[in-house]
Amino acid sequence: MNSNTEKVVCVTGASGFVASWIIKFLLQRGYTVRATVRDPSKPEKVDHLLKLDGAKERLHLFKADLVEEGSFDSAFEGCSGVFHTASPVPFIVDDPQKQLLDPAIKGTLNVVKSCAKSTSVKRVVLTSSVAAVLYNGRPRTPEVVVDETWFSDTNFLRENERWYAFAKTSAEEDARKFFDEHDIKLIVINPAMCIGPLLQPEVNASSSAILNLINGSKTFPNSSYGWVNVKDVANAHIQAYEIDSASGRYCLVEKVAHYSELANILRDMYPTLQIPDKCEDDEPFVPTFQVSKEKTKSLGIEFTSLEESLREAVESLKEKKFVDF
Repeated sequence: MNSNTEKVVCVTGASGFVASWIIKFLLQRGYTVRATVRDPSKPEKVDHLLKLDGAKERLHLFKADLVEEGSFDSAFEGCSGVFHTASPVPFIVDDPQKQLLDPAIKGTLNVVKSCAKSTSVKRVVLTSSVAAVLYNGRPRTPEVVVDETWFSDTNFLRENERWYAFAKTSAEEDARKFFDEHDIKLIVINPAMCIGPLLQPEVNASSSAILNLINGSKTFPNSSYGWVNVKDVANAHIQAYEIDSASGRYCLVEKVAHYSELANILRDMYPTLQIPDKCEDDEPFVPTFQVSKEKTKSLGIEFTSLEESLREAVESLKEKKFVDF
């Protein structure tokens, strides 16, 4: 990629955890970045972006809302690439349709329609989730290796009211179908729980999982999740955009670990902190499983270890005064 137009890209949901790192790395690489946020006048959403190196010269903020059709048209026109990261990750859902499904599913359709309307967009990198990979009723145990050929089953998710996973799976399916009919290449990134340093001033959902462990919680959850460093995820997005042969979807998981393992690592790392040593229930621990790294290697990603990612997350939460020790 060498022409100047290919150096103009748009990042949706720009104030988010992953998006902020994508923007930082794009600016470092000399891109001109258009960043969409719902309300550019809110300093807590955009100030950290405006402070990034290169932002004065090459970062342009656009107001756009996922649920308004056409609101991305002007941001995308003139861009050769779009990184669609905008999607809600609410902690507690009272109204799944309004809080999750509409912004994720209708929002993604609005974004892809705006991409198709533009005369310039050639490639779209969609931030999906391993939630769109894992849930198909197949058992997950330590010897099972999950890879990009796994797809979550929307019927299974609907029946089990896994609304976040349902939203992510549906949005990914819709985007794929839509772009199959248009001359735009779609690459999908399916990260696990992203942890590491925060650029934005607010604690996002995955960082709060770490904050809870170090902030006086008496127990840890009985859950096993994939974990990955936010900087690796941001880099993978840009590599997927820049490498011509990139295609399909990429699972980004450094390691699948039960919360008990995270608690043990944190206890060794920060002996003065009160890290919980009891599980929230007496059930057997939810088993871990494996996720293949083969395909992601083709993007040139060298994963940061879970230990290092946890250290970066804790130090960042400390620096931002979310925790004091």
